[in-house]
Amino acid sequence: MAKEVKIEAAERGHALAAIRNIGVVAHIDAGKTTTTERMLYYTGRVHKMGEVHDGNTVMDWMPQEQERGITITSAATTCFWRDRQINIIDTPGHVDFTAEVERSLRVLDGAVGVFCAVGGVQPQSETVWRQANKYGVPRIAFINKMDRTGASFERVVGEMREKLRAPAVPVQIPWGREEQFRGVVDLVRMRALTFDEEALGSKVLAQDIPAELAGAAQQAREVLLEAVAEADEALLNAYLDEGDLSEDALREGIRKAAIANRLVPVLCGTSLRNKGIQPLLDAVVDFLPSPVDVPPVKGRHPKTDEELARTTGDFEPLCSLAFKVATDPFVGKLIFMRVYSGELRKGANVYNPRTQKRDRVMRLIRLHANQREEVEALFSGEIGAIAGIKGVGTGDTLCAEQKPIVLERIVFPEPVVSMAIEPKTQADKEKMQAALQDLADEDPTFRVGQNLETGQTIIQGMGELHLEILKDRMLREYKVQANAGRPMVAYRETITQAGQAEFTFDRELGGHRHFAMVGVALEKNERGGGNLVDFRLSSDLMPHDFRSVVEEGIHDGLSTGVLGNFPLVDIRVTVVNGQWHPVDSTEVAFRSAASMSLREAVRSSRPALLEPIMALEIVAPEEHLGDVLGDLSMRRGQVKDVAQRDGTRVIEASVPLAELFGYATTLRSLTRGRAGYAMEPARFEVVPENLSQELMNR
Repeated sequence: MAKEVKIEAAERGHALAAIRNIGVVAHIDAGKTTTTERMLYYTGRVHKMGEVHDGNTVMDWMPQEQERGITITSAATTCFWRDRQINIIDTPGHVDFTAEVERSLRVLDGAVGVFCAVGGVQPQSETVWRQANKYGVPRIAFINKMDRTGASFERVVGEMREKLRAPAVPVQIPWGREEQFRGVVDLVRMRALTFDEEALGSKVLAQDIPAELAGAAQQAREVLLEAVAEADEALLNAYLDEGDLSEDALREGIRKAAIANRLVPVLCGTSLRNKGIQPLLDAVVDFLPSPVDVPPVKGRHPKTDEELARTTGDFEPLCSLAFKVATDPFVGKLIFMRVYSGELRKGANVYNPRTQKRDRVMRLIRLHANQREEVEALFSGEIGAIAGIKGVGTGDTLCAEQKPIVLERIVFPEPVVSMAIEPKTQADKEKMQAALQDLADEDPTFRVGQNLETGQTIIQGMGELHLEILKDRMLREYKVQANAGRPMVAYRETITQAGQAEFTFDRELGGHRHFAMVGVALEKNERGGGNLVDFRLSSDLMPHDFRSVVEEGIHDGLSTGVLGNFPLVDIRVTVVNGQWHPVDSTEVAFRSAASMSLREAVRSSRPALLEPIMALEIVAPEEHLGDVLGDLSMRRGQVKDVAQRDGTRVIEASVPLAELFGYATTLRSLTRGRAGYAMEPARFEVVPENLSQELMNR
């Protein structure tokens, strides 16, 4: 029996080494979905190529995606190439849906960064690269659209090194450019590759490197050899001795350096014209890690807070992370899972340390975009979904109850745009609340609240498009008719100096006295640092039993500020004093005293309004530069850089979101429709005094 288990473990170990969990990430319109579609076609997963402009791609399956030609939700699928299982997540490129990228990168082992050969490194390219850096995800880069006018492979590689600080090293160079783009030169094999256009690129033809490219190819290979040798001492010695490396040694050296994030292999092609995809699939297999190549996942014990690690393997204790929640019309709630260790098996129990509840797994699903395939088990290293399980949210850990572990939760950006929404009829009222709750469960950057003064329901999201899509989904999926107000900026409040206050709650409620006193001290936290709550007082002033409700009361107070009822952020709260009575002190009293003392302390700490500032990149013709810069100045914009790119000007600026509603129309008018822009949330900053007064008086 032991021998059989060892053989099975060895087989699974071999199978694990054949898995690649990758994401395709990029700026909007760089060609992520088209690239993914080609990958599925050449691996045989689909038998007909879909096109984004025709609205018939496999990965963009939502009606809203097909109508707008953009990716809104990350879609997962599985394909096979060279006997390797590749699990792919195609992620959105639009800034409003950046949470989809965040949670996907959290569970992936590798990523393909797609860059436009004309646009280069764009704002959202920088965002997704930073997200990948945060999780230490190894990457390869694919420079797409090499057939477009203005395409420049060298410029994009240079921008990757300069803007992203990425160790980008080409493993290919292009053969031709713009309309003359024919194929690529593989620097590992030192062969030129072309793609049979009559066979839709499915036949890859290898040949000798053309004479006009021989010098450039040799020079690029020398750069690659040096980069690989620098990352590995054994290879460095071999390179110094021989002056070259064998094909296998070079490929293995690139793989090791890429997995260690010391090198980003760069490839190129044109997905729309079916050129360069098979070498990209080869690079995924050759250079990106399998689950056994990445370090053990780390977490903490839910009770002792001891640091724990789980090694990939089916015979380890179960450890899996819920990274996405979706509502399916046929199976109900779907919980997308990454299994790090052990196995998720149908009929087995799993434990959720956050809720401290045990649940039975009734249905397990392997995903292919919006198609579902039921399976008996998901093994370590795999990505799939659980259907019909309740109470599980994004970021929850599901593990073995006897060996509990809590993985680090996913941190999402704060919403920056809000909108009032109300049902059209009384019949829609209950349906709307249920729909909003479902959508909030799915999307951690979507918040639902109430304006206490007007009683209106307020929804908050990452941008106008984000809220528009959610409103559209309410109508189509939930059949809810609703009226929506104008999008508004989601302001925040903070403090500008230290302060403190005490509040005593002493009242008769329901025939019983409720008594508590809480004193808090406030300090500024760094911008974007969030709120922190700490206790610095002895247990004789406040028993430990009441500390959790005091913390809840503080969070109650932080949820609505004192200037305009906006949430308070970036504050360090320290509970420094307290009073209690052995008979009359209650949880209600402590919670109320904590909330009121916090609000009093905020008033004494010079509260200020914060507004979201957007990072804006505008590409405009030279002759319209003055008009665009003048308009930015009127919008309180700060220009950081004006660069030249192929006869156009690229303007990088920081502009308050409040000044950017309707900006697309203005920019088109100023430049006769010849300019384009992209923006993303950068930070929150204090609103100028005069504007703050104006906002408070509205």
